[in-house]
Amino acid sequence: MKSDAQLRQEIRDEIDWDPSIDARQIGVEVNQSVAMLTGHVNSFAEKHAAERAAERIAGVKAVANEIDVKLPISHVRADADIAKAAVDALAWHTNVPDERIKINVDNGWVTLSGQVDWAYQRAAAERAVRYLKGVNGVSNMVTLKSYVAPSDLQQKIHAAFERRAHREARQIVVSVNEGTVTLSGKVQSAAEREAAKGVAWGSPGVTAVIDHLVLE
Repeated sequence: MKSDAQLRQEIRDEIDWDPSIDARQIGVEVNQSVAMLTGHVNSFAEKHAAERAAERIAGVKAVANEIDVKLPISHVRADADIAKAAVDALAWHTNVPDERIKINVDNGWVTLSGQVDWAYQRAAAERAVRYLKGVNGVSNMVTLKSYVAPSDLQQKIHAAFERRAHREARQIVVSVNEGTVTLSGKVQSAAEREAAKGVAWGSPGVTAVIDHLVLE
């Protein structure tokens, strides 16, 4: 097992290595394998990238992202301008049914609402607005349309795990109740946990994923 000091250094190295992040203004602390990021960055996209960098480190159980977004004066935009840019971004994204998604912007914070058919569409909508200039943060309140889950959904999810990472699949337990999938068992990193949840969300008929995975 890695020590907190080792995890802290590896997170620092990963953040330093990522060219999309200005590591000079970011602080890292680790307590019992839980990482906390502090400081400030120039965009919400950079804050998100720092969190993902910490999650990629094997041994990190969770990440608390306390980084503040301090937009440069040249990046500050009126809410109306951000809303217009967000509408255009969703309209131009091939994976987003933009006519089903509503956008609200309050002091640079974008809230998405509405209903789509698939989890990948909800994720794509968030990605589309995350990188817009002037955005301080994003709340994704988009819900999924309820479908009748196939009777063999549990087997389909297991098969997807086997295709992608056989060793990890043996340690993940999948249970299904209608469209709700519960994942339990062991993973080796926060990134692996997110990948497992992504597999579950990508299955037909899934409307919710409950994460009971623990870090090995």
